[in-house]
Amino acid sequence: MNVMGNTKGRSTLAGVSAVAILAMAGCSRVKPEELSAELARLRSEMQAEIQQGDQQVTTQLGGRIDGLDSRLDAIANDLEQLSDEFDVTVTRLESSIRFNAPVYFGFDDATVRPADQEVLDRFADVIKSYYPDAAITAEGFTDASGSANYNKTLGKKRADAVVSYLQTAGGLSEAQLRAVSYGEETQRMMDESRGPGEAGLRNRRVVLVIEGQLTPAENSPAPAATN
Repeated sequence: MNVMGNTKGRSTLAGVSAVAILAMAGCSRVKPEELSAELARLRSEMQAEIQQGDQQVTTQLGGRIDGLDSRLDAIANDLEQLSDEFDVTVTRLESSIRFNAPVYFGFDDATVRPADQEVLDRFADVIKSYYPDAAITAEGFTDASGSANYNKTLGKKRADAVVSYLQTAGGLSEAQLRAVSYGEETQRMMDESRGPGEAGLRNRRVVLVIEGQLTPAENSPAPAATN
């Protein structure tokens, strides 16, 4: 709905009505009660228009929210089917989906393992098929080995590696992907294990979060250069 257009329409109506009222007021035959009645009618019409416009805005916004919820629910259902093949858990949050996939990393390493590429491929296929304009965040984590600052940097490298793979191999756009790091954040630890080898593997991971739809500014191509 064009809110500016409605505002302009209301202003036009008010202007026309005001002219009519002034014309009536300038006529010697207009009675005070007739002028009062015209002013009351104008107030009633404008109030009705404003209420109608507000209802249209509310209805449109509600429809967009319902549509987003439906799309997120559809994706969640499709991603949950991957749990039959992979160690995947899908959590439906208020306005996002947390996709916990087995994207794990070697000790002190930020390379996407061949064993984890298939689940990322499948994830990318779901996004491209059902939600190509989704905004996706890759969250990087580490175990508690090493310093907190080092682990924050390592977690970011892991998230960057997953983002790079989803772009190059998965075919997702750079605009819809971002990487963040939580390092060894205690509250997000899977368990207390750490160290080389299989120890701490569940903490050395990347989690993918589908946060909703890209805004027009993020999703629109840059304007073409002009001479």
